[in-house]
Amino acid sequence: MERFALPPHLVEQSRAFDSGEATPAEPRNAASVVLLRDAPADATGLGPDVYLMRRQQSMAFAGGMWVFPGGGVDPDDADPAVAWAGPTPAEWAERLGTDEALARALVCAAVRETFEESGVLLAGPDAHSLVADTTGDDWEVDRVALEARELSFHDFLLRRGLVLRSDLLGAYSAWLTPVFEPRRYRTWFFVAALPEGQVTRDISSESSAVEWRPARSAADMALAGDVIMLPPTFQNLLDVAQFDTPDDVLAEAAGRRVEMFMPEVVEAEDGEFTLSDHPDWRTLLSRHGL
Repeated sequence: MERFALPPHLVEQSRAFDSGEATPAEPRNAASVVLLRDAPADATGLGPDVYLMRRQQSMAFAGGMWVFPGGGVDPDDADPAVAWAGPTPAEWAERLGTDEALARALVCAAVRETFEESGVLLAGPDAHSLVADTTGDDWEVDRVALEARELSFHDFLLRRGLVLRSDLLGAYSAWLTPVFEPRRYRTWFFVAALPEGQVTRDISSESSAVEWRPARSAADMALAGDVIMLPPTFQNLLDVAQFDTPDDVLAEAAGRRVEMFMPEVVEAEDGEFTLSDHPDWRTLLSRHGL
């Protein structure tokens, strides 16, 4: 695996935290969704299509980087009154390695943020049906109100007679921002297939561009330096690229119990300082011939 030397100022920041001279920022809980669809016929072997967004360059965190839809957990996401269908918060707590309250908030945040940033809504009138289209003007009014925190997710679902479909999500991974970063997040990554009849839209105020791209193709762009990504985005793309279809990815996710991983600064044999590898990186890169 190719290793990247860290700038000296990050090495010094890391040492300051290790020695106790500096106090790490308190991480904020967040959820992100790897949204999937079948890849085109000419992209066989590159994994499913993945929806990616390029964050505005002006954003304080990950500006200019390509990411999946997602964002921080809001207090309202933990509301036990949110209409729910599928695996319970207690079941999600086991999958995500959290308590029940946080698991509920993470699943709600995942569904809410995906709707806010892509227009895709993982909800329906009951446990066996889905919203077919969210492109109307009335949907956009609600989406904007949710994004502005003028409407709670509970009230949004209640007003429309919908239930959150937690069965449409799969737990995939969890990453904690390194201690030397001034803005830190505990981010749980989910996977979900694009619901039939729904379409993504370039609507998020936080993105400057969006695109669907086969997972392996997107990872190759990052390796080539054509785009920039945070390590969790790259890792999840490589992982998803092992599978042929969204259903295959979701089947894999069904058996996962995720553990939080935080990259740390390590000194290589040649004296360079790098971020520690995720335990799956070398295996995944080897499978892809990298």
